[in-house]
This record gives sequence, structure tokens and C-alpha cells, in this order.
Amino acid sequence: MTRTRSRSITRFILLSVTFLLLASAWTASPARAAVPKLDDIRVAIYMKLPGKYDDTTAAATFSSTGGIAVGTRQPDGVTDWFQVAASAQIRFAADNYKVMLFESSNFATAHAVFKRVQALKGAAYLTSISKNGAIIYQVIEGTYQTAAEATAAQAKWASDSELAGLAGGFQAKLQGPLHLETRALANKTAAITAANGFGAVGLDAFVAVRFLQNGAVGYSVMVGAAVTDAELQIVKAAAAKATGGAGLAEADAQSAYMLLRNDHSVSGKAESSLELYAFGGTGTKVSLTSADSSPIKLSERSGRSYRGMFELSVLNGRMAVVNELPFEQYLYSVVGVEMYPTWPAEALKAQAVAARSFVLNKGFAFQIAHVVDTTLSQAYYGTGSETPSTIAAVDATAGEVILYNGKAIEALYSSNAGGMTADAKEIWNNQVPYLQPVKSSDSSSEAGLHSWFRVLLPSGAIGYIRDDLLADTGRATAAGSKIMQVNTNGTKVRKHPVIQDTVPLIGQADSGTEVVVLEKTIESNAMTWVRGPFTAQEMSTVINSKAKTAIAGPIYTLEVSQRGASGRAVAVTANGQKVDVGSPDSLRGALGAQGSLPSTLFEIDETAKVAMQGAGSSTRTKTSESAPVYTISAGGKVSEAVNANLFIMDGDGNIRPSTKEPSFRFVGTGFGHGLGMSQYGALSLAQQGYDYQYILKYYYKDVTIAKE
Repeated sequence: MTRTRSRSITRFILLSVTFLLLASAWTASPARAAVPKLDDIRVAIYMKLPGKYDDTTAAATFSSTGGIAVGTRQPDGVTDWFQVAASAQIRFAADNYKVMLFESSNFATAHAVFKRVQALKGAAYLTSISKNGAIIYQVIEGTYQTAAEATAAQAKWASDSELAGLAGGFQAKLQGPLHLETRALANKTAAITAANGFGAVGLDAFVAVRFLQNGAVGYSVMVGAAVTDAELQIVKAAAAKATGGAGLAEADAQSAYMLLRNDHSVSGKAESSLELYAFGGTGTKVSLTSADSSPIKLSERSGRSYRGMFELSVLNGRMAVVNELPFEQYLYSVVGVEMYPTWPAEALKAQAVAARSFVLNKGFAFQIAHVVDTTLSQAYYGTGSETPSTIAAVDATAGEVILYNGKAIEALYSSNAGGMTADAKEIWNNQVPYLQPVKSSDSSSEAGLHSWFRVLLPSGAIGYIRDDLLADTGRATAAGSKIMQVNTNGTKVRKHPVIQDTVPLIGQADSGTEVVVLEKTIESNAMTWVRGPFTAQEMSTVINSKAKTAIAGPIYTLEVSQRGASGRAVAVTANGQKVDVGSPDSLRGALGAQGSLPSTLFEIDETAKVAMQGAGSSTRTKTSESAPVYTISAGGKVSEAVNANLFIMDGDGNIRPSTKEPSFRFVGTGFGHGLGMSQYGALSLAQQGYDYQYILKYYYKDVTIAKE
């Protein structure tokens, strides 16, 4: 739901809240409707749901220390098919349309092709098969719903010259979900032998698993991977030359099956492979259940482990991976991700009740799942984010829900409200009675952080240096600005007052370099932050990539034209034209040239804009290089200011650098949309001794907290 949070907090400062809490917030009448509840929750880890969520994986790799029971799920329950040994890995994919980009007995070449496809962000598999008396390695790409999609992908891969060079003239071909199938065989060993027999005459043949009508698991061999019925008939004619080939029939594509491939994608070694099961059949749902209730690890999701069971299916042509587990146990993890487990128990309890209410308000929001595992819903990282403190917070509030007019509320929350929570109307253009602006004591996010100095380097460049890397010289410029000295060789001068290795440096300075201090600020954090300056071209590029109507020409002015009840920007104009991005909260992405802005509670520093007063109190505003500025020296000499920066001092001695070319700097507070509970605000209240119900009723107006 939010939230990237700094983990550099080393101590907490007890903060006093300087505002009064209105007693009326606690006087709402009790709910009369039944308190909603949920026994098990379904969390989508991967799925394709156009317009709502699109995060997919071609294959998923599972393991569990207690072993895994693999089966299929029907409305009346789960049918177990086979067991996976303790700690052994098993992979799954959908049996659909793919592109075979390469095959060869040379593993090194096949592996090179595989790595190239991976580098190009393709969904690649490196598998092996017994064929023509040898082990053949195949590089297969994709998970496509239709032959047309696969054909388009085939053309795309053919256009890559490096891939074509590695493949050495091999012509890519399509694979599809149409197969021939033998009768049921005695066991898996017999199926492997039969598959090798078909491979001996040059056919692709795979061991297949089905659940038979007599309640047993059966093995067979599926031959070919055809795209059309005509192709399948060609395979059938070729298969007739092999022992048992005359008895092949078209595979039943309606009932559930799993087709086995030897997969070298994970190991990257010829001598090591995993079993990859490609599942098919109309509406097939593969179930994975831990044999002894141990967590199940999903390698593709950062190696996280999860309680409960997994269900694999196909939705909109892509494999969907859903984790189903007891609802309260899901919250153990959510609380551990959304808040620091070391925070006071009352803050963690507030988070638990808010997270529970959020889910119950949403229902089945993602067609086959209640929620997803990202901050689009709530961050959920499995058992790795559970701690005794988060488990205790959930258990202590078990079943408690925040209600408004008897219904579970959409208990939105964000990392840091920047001193004032938002009104729903200024975020998403809709009014929600329990989401109203309130003051929020959020500066606890600044505890223990360094200060940074914005400095002018001898080169004329401007950037930030952390306070411990500078020493005071005791001297100042003629204008009174402090002169400091770098104390460490190779000191990095950063664009923003925070360590961001993904953002290019302004430069580096060695020990002894003298710099002029322009301002001092706290390290950017969830409460206060700085982004930019960004050039006119950078802003034009990012705005026009998000705005419904493009801004013509170079951007030379950028202004907040309207603010909401909490002071957040709800409208911004560029060159006098409204930046149209739909909801006000979308401005964060539309204005973030190097990543989304943390919040919409910001000021814009138009660095080239200078207002000057002339004779007779006339004023003139410079917005760009095209408007030259002339200065008068102490001797009365008039000359044009042609340097990259002008330095303007106000009556209080504050210095503001003004750039020659237009650029835009954002100085803001808060992290996230700002609606509902501020997590750092909850921390501050808990530190002062307020309990979780007090915290929740402060941030969500006129609500009750009830339990089933």
C-alpha cells in the first residue's frame, strides 16, 4: 500500500503532539451489522489481470523442507497426485504456445542462447530431451495464449542479430499444446523408456502424468508439441515408425495433465536438471501443499517462503500463482513488512487492525484472489517478515475490524503524512467521510539522521555533501556564506541529500577542497525530502509520457496551480497548461524524472525564475536564458550575467542559486498518498502512551472498532 521506508533509524525521540484530539471522534454509535470475517485469504503472487495487475512469471520453482504434495484442486477438494521429496525443487509452467529458438547437442552453445534471451528479458527455458540417440538441449521462450502471439514473438527474436549469430542459422519454430498420447503405462520408468523410443526416431516426446478414473495416478507419453491439427497429423505419421506409434491417439486436452521436461534453467549445468511440469487441461488448478505444514519456498519471488498452500492456474493466457492461507496468519507478515517489528506494540496493533479492515473492505478484488502481494494491496513477504512482535500484535487484536456505518472501512495508510494527512478528494477526486485531514506528528522518521550541506564547488557545480565529510574553516565569503573544507578524499557530491547509488553524482571532491555552503538540511527521509533539479528536457519527457495531453515545446514554467485541504498539490501547470494525469495522486509519477516523487505535498523551485525590481518599483520576471540579466558592479560597471548560476541573497542572508537554463527542484514532505493512518504518526502516538484504538480513531474519523 505504501511504502519504501528508511532503515537508518537508530534511536527514537519522544515527541509531544501539539494539537488537541477532538472528543467527537470517539462518540460514533456502535455498529449494528455483523462484523465481517474471513477464514482463509487468497493472495495473488503472479497473475495477469488487465487494468488491475500484471506481474507474471513463465515458470515457478517450489521447495519445502517437509516435502510437497502435488495434486489438482476441484470444487469438492484437492486430489493428491504425487509427492516431492523434502527440500527438493520442482518447477511448473503452463502448457501453451512457445517459441523453440534453438536445439543442439552442444550444451555450451544452448546455454549461451539461453542467457542472451534472458538478457533481452525473454521468458526462457533451457531443457533437454532424448532425441536421435543423443541428449538434445532446447532453448524455449515464452508463455503465449495464442499461436498469433507466439508468431509475433518468433519474428521479434529473429530480428536480434546477436541471437541469430549464436543460433548459427537455426530456424526458430513454434511449439503448441497439441499432443499425441500413448495409453496408460505401468509406471514412470516405463514412460521414460517409451519416450526415449519415440525420441529415437527424431520426435519430441515427454512423460505425462494424469489422474485416472480408478483413483490412481497414471503415466503416459505425449508426443509432439503441435500448433495446428495439420501439424499433429504430420507428427502422427512420423510416430508410426516407432514401436507403439500406431497406437497413439490425440491427447485429451480437456482433462488435467502434467507434461514433464528436464529443465536446466536453474542450475545452468548439463549434468544437473530439475523436473519442470507443464500443466494443461480446461480449468486445471494445480495444488501444492506442504507435507508437514512447513512453509513452501517460491524461488522466483526473491526466495520467500509462505504458509498455507499454492494454487497454479491459467488466467488470461498466463500462469497465475496464488497463495492461500489462514487470514490472521497472512497479517503476521503484512504487519512485519508495513511497520518495523521493533516499533511499540500499540503501533503494531493499529497496523494489524488497519490491514485486516482493508482486506475485508475489498473482498475478492482481483477476480481469483482477495489481494496481491505488493503495495497495490498490502506488502506481503511470507514468513520471512514475521516476528514474535508482529504475531503478538495480530493475535492480540484477532478479529477486530474498523467500521463506519456498520461496514468495514477502506483503511488506507501511508508511511508518513508529512505533518498533515490528506483528504480523499485531493488524492483520488472522491469524498470519503472517514478520510479527513488531521495533523500528524511525523518527524520521528528524522531521528538519528545526518544533516547535509548544499554546497557550491570550485567548478561552479552545486550538490550535497554529508555533514561528517566537511569541516568548518571559520571563514566566510564577502556575502557572509560559510566556507567549509572537505575532509575525505573521494567525497561524493550528490544530487539529493541522501545516498542514492542509482542517481548520477554531481561530482567528487578530495580532502582540502573548499566549498561555499548555500543551505543546510536534514537527510531526505519519509518526512522531508528533496528531488531535482531536473532539466526542462527531463521534465518534458516524463510529463509527456504520463499526461493525457502533451505539453508543447520546452518546459520553462512549472507551477502548483491548486492545492487541496491538506496543502497537497491537486493541479500543476506547465507553460500555463494543466498537466492532465487524472487523479491528483498521479502527479507523483508524472513529475518524478528519476522515480516517482514521494508525495504531492511539495513546493516547486523554478531555478531559472528570478523576480527583479527596477526603477519606479517596476518588476520583471526572468524564466530562462532568453531573458538576460544585467548586473552593476561596485564601480558602476554594467555587464550581462552570463554564468550558469546567479546567487541571490534575501534580506535574511539566505542564498538562492538561480540557474541560467530552466530547471525544476521539488522540496516536499511526506511519503505516500497520505490518506488515513500515518505509520510514523502512529509511532509517535504509541511512544507517548496512546493505545491502538486511540490511534485508529484519531486517523479514521467517526469509526467504531468491533470484534466478531
